[in-house]
Amino acid sequence: MGASTPQANTTEKDPEQWVTGDEPMTGAQRSYLDTLAREAGEELPADLTKAQASEHIDRLQSKTGRGDSSN
Repeated sequence: MGASTPQANTTEKDPEQWVTGDEPMTGAQRSYLDTLAREAGEELPADLTKAQASEHIDRLQSKTGRGDSSN
């Protein structure tokens, strides 16, 4: 079998390519975004799509350090 080279995670899609990306964000996304936005001192619109919410979560995790697994 030998050594193999690491491959990129092909199961992760860009949120803009999600089939359900245009649907309203989930309750879990809303709750987490509320927490992240509060910590970051930001306000976000309440009518985000799943894809938009995911992108804001990624951005706010970076801004607040919550998404940093090295902590």
